[in-house]
Amino acid sequence: MTGTASMTPDRPIGSGAVLGQRLKRMRRERGWTLADVSARTGLAVSTLSKVENNRISLTYNNLARLASGLEVDLANFFTGAAVQDTFGRRVVCHRGEGQLHETANFGHEYLVAELLHRRMVPICSRVKTRSFEEFGELDRHLGEEFVYVLEGAIDLYVEPDEPFRLRVGDCCYFDARAGHAAISVGRSEALILSVVSAPLTHSNSADSPSD
Repeated sequence: MTGTASMTPDRPIGSGAVLGQRLKRMRRERGWTLADVSARTGLAVSTLSKVENNRISLTYNNLARLASGLEVDLANFFTGAAVQDTFGRRVVCHRGEGQLHETANFGHEYLVAELLHRRMVPICSRVKTRSFEEFGELDRHLGEEFVYVLEGAIDLYVEPDEPFRLRVGDCCYFDARAGHAAISVGRSEALILSVVSAPLTHSNSADSPSD
């Protein structure tokens, strides 16, 4: 599940500073201003400026929009050792090795983030929001999404249906273009695994991070 960057003024953790540095480098290599990137991605200039200055991190919705606008792969934002397309390639991500990003609604851990040209984006997320009103604007993005509850319980909203409760071991698969939200309803924050089908965005070799 994902939130909206313009509504989540959290300071980034984990690779947040790396994202800001790489966005700035990619933009400057292209000779683009923040306004140029904004026009290509639909993200506000103020949001992009905050990302470059490590004041906010981006959730999946806006990371995907940014990658599409820059014509790079999501992996280019996270690592200097991106795993290219090879037969039989594999990437192992041990516990605690994902790329962390905090938003108002979720604490995201992007798993195997260095994998280029992936067809799925796995994200382990703490669900922090406790009410539908607190969640704010519903998430919407391209692709399909699979949600599996690892700890606690959530109320899952997927338009146009009424919300339904998922507990440990329960799961749901849905069209992510529909507005959706996850709300923690137990004593503690729920932990969920989300797998989002990713649009294939092939980056140029010049865009691969070298830092």
